[in-house]
Amino acid sequence: MKRLCVYCGSSPGKRPEYALAARKLGQEMARQDIDLVYGGGKIGIMGIIATTVLEEGGVVTCVIPKDLVKKEVAFTSLTNLRVVATIHERKALMTEMSDGFIALPGGLGPLEEFFEVLTWAQLGMHQKPCGLINACGYFDQLTRFLDHTVEEQFVEPEHRAMLLVDEDPAALLNKFRSYEPPEVDKAAWALGMSLGNSAPISYSGE
Repeated sequence: MKRLCVYCGSSPGKRPEYALAARKLGQEMARQDIDLVYGGGKIGIMGIIATTVLEEGGVVTCVIPKDLVKKEVAFTSLTNLRVVATIHERKALMTEMSDGFIALPGGLGPLEEFFEVLTWAQLGMHQKPCGLINACGYFDQLTRFLDHTVEEQFVEPEHRAMLLVDEDPAALLNKFRSYEPPEVDKAAWALGMSLGNSAPISYSGE
């Protein structure tokens, strides 16, 4: 892993443990010589992890839409500042540049971006690991809901297992290094379930 994309909030959140998790992740990434790719904010959890990586001698690449630069929320002192036209361009560039994706505690934006890349992994559009830093149990209810999606047969268990979760950044990065993507065909599985089969059907793709 050379670069990891980290999705995180522009707020520090309610608990000091969230900021601490961001600092620990930034320190661990720098220690392992892993560059940070992120959305470019200088405030909240975003600013904390970027500042930490820089202080530890690491490399940070900020990808931010021009409209947000105009609102003066960008970390403009960064050497690697990539200004793009739209949010869609930002997400595409961050995905292309990164070898994996991590979400720290945050709100709607980080969750939307993270689940988009997780969905792309489910569809076989990439084979990069995706994980959550579960600081202070922040994602507990979310992971329970995802278990519910499996129980209700909307998500295949092997696709649910793609989501790596740990409260410790070093442990999560170890899981990233040993990650192997599932071989389940999403389309074939969905078709099999729609026909009432308990297991995915196979097809040649022709």
